[in-house]
Amino acid sequence: MAAIRHVLGLGLVLMLALAPLAARAQGLIRDAEIEHALRQLAQPLAAEAGISPSALRILLIADDRLNAFVADGQTILINSGLVLRLESAAQLQAVIAHEIAHIANGHITRRLANMRSAQSTAALGLMMSLAVGAATGSAEAGAGLAMGTASSAQRLFFAHTRAEEASADQAGLRYMARAGIDPQAMVEVLDLFRGQEALSASRQDPYARTHPLSADRVRALKGYAAAYGGQTQKNETAEYWFARAKGKLGAFLQNPRYTLRRAERDQSAVGMMRRAVAHHRTPAPDKALAEMARLEAARPNDAYVHELKGQILLESRRVGPAVNAYARAAALAPNEPLILAGHGRALLALETAEGNRQALAVLERARGRDPHDPRMLRDLALAYARAGNNGMASVATAERYALAGRMDTAATHATRASGLLPRGSPGWLRAQDVLSAAEGAGRRR
Repeated sequence: MAAIRHVLGLGLVLMLALAPLAARAQGLIRDAEIEHALRQLAQPLAAEAGISPSALRILLIADDRLNAFVADGQTILINSGLVLRLESAAQLQAVIAHEIAHIANGHITRRLANMRSAQSTAALGLMMSLAVGAATGSAEAGAGLAMGTASSAQRLFFAHTRAEEASADQAGLRYMARAGIDPQAMVEVLDLFRGQEALSASRQDPYARTHPLSADRVRALKGYAAAYGGQTQKNETAEYWFARAKGKLGAFLQNPRYTLRRAERDQSAVGMMRRAVAHHRTPAPDKALAEMARLEAARPNDAYVHELKGQILLESRRVGPAVNAYARAAALAPNEPLILAGHGRALLALETAEGNRQALAVLERARGRDPHDPRMLRDLALAYARAGNNGMASVATAERYALAGRMDTAATHATRASGLLPRGSPGWLRAQDVLSAAEGAGRRR
C-alpha cells in the first residue's frame, strides 16, 4: 500500500507542477505527435548526458515569446514561439542539450534539495508554481496556488548564474558533438537573443532573464563550438521529426490562410498534414479529409496520421469513423496516452452502453500512463459517472481542478470522493493527496 501511495502522490505532484499553466489562457500544448518528435530529438542527447530518455519529459507552452527552462530536474518546458523561430533540428537540439546540461550538472537539483527533503506534495506544488512564474514572466502565473511572484521564482530557482550557463554551454556542446550534431547550432540559437541584455527587463524575452547573456558568454561559446566542431552530417531523421513538430505546431497556431499559402505546393507528408489541419480549422472538413486520405495512403502505418484523422472526424461530428481512426492509432501505438485519451473521448461520443464501457477501460489506461491531461480527466470522470461510480468520478474531477490550480473546488470534490469510496482504496488515497495539497496551498495564501 505504501508503494501505491507513493506512485499516486507523485502523479499528483506532477499534475500540480503544471496547474498554473492550465489555469491561464496560455497553457500547455499536449499533442502525441509533437511530444514524440521532441523525444526523438532529445534521446541521443540524454544518452550522452547519462540520463534515461524515459525519465525526461519535454513539454510545450503556448507562448509566442522565446523561452526554455528546466522545471523540476526532469521536465523541460519550451515555448511554442521558440520552436517556431528555429530553423533546423540541430537548433532545437541545441536548446534541449543546454537544458539537459542544467539537469546533468545538478543546477536545479541543488536549488530544490530543501523542498525535496520535505517530501511534501504541497511544497513541490509551490516550487512548480514558481517555475511557471519564471516561464511566463507573469506575477499571476501561480495565482491558482497562491505561490508568489515570478520575480521571486527567478531569483530563488531559475535565474542561472553565469558560471552555470558556461558549464551548461560546455556540457551541451559536448553532448551535441558526441551525438554527431553540429555544435555551431548552439551559437545560432544564441544569436536569436543578441542584444537582449541591453533591453530593460520588461522588454526582454523570458529566456534572457533566466539565462544570462553576455558578450563574454557568446565569445566563449563560439570558442567551445570551434573546439568541439568536427565532421557532422545533417541527420535526416532528426530533420524529419523537427519538420513534423514545427509544421503541426504552426498549422494549429498560425492563420490557416497563411499555412495554406506556405504549404500549397508542398507534396511531402508534412505538407499534406499542414494543409489538412488548415482546412480543418477553416473549417472545410471535406478538404481536410481529402488531404488526410492522401497522407494515410503515403503513411498507412503511422499512428499519428490516424490520430489526426480521428481528431478531425470527431471535431466534425463524424463519430463512428472517428472511433475507427482512433482505434487504428491506438493499435499502432498502444502505450501512447494522448492517443488513448482521444480514443476514449471518441468512444464516449457514441453515447452507447458498449461505447461507455470501452471508454472507461481505455481512459483508465491513459491516466495510468499520463495523469497530467485535463481533457482526459474530464472524460474519465464522465465515464465513471456513466458507469455509476460517482466516487471515482469525483476523484477524477478533483484531480482535474487541482491541475487547473482551483484547489478549493478540487478539495470539495475530493471530500465527496472520500465519503463515497472505501477507506484505504487507491481512489480514496488519491482523494487524500488532493486534500493534502489543497490544505498546503491554503496555508500559503
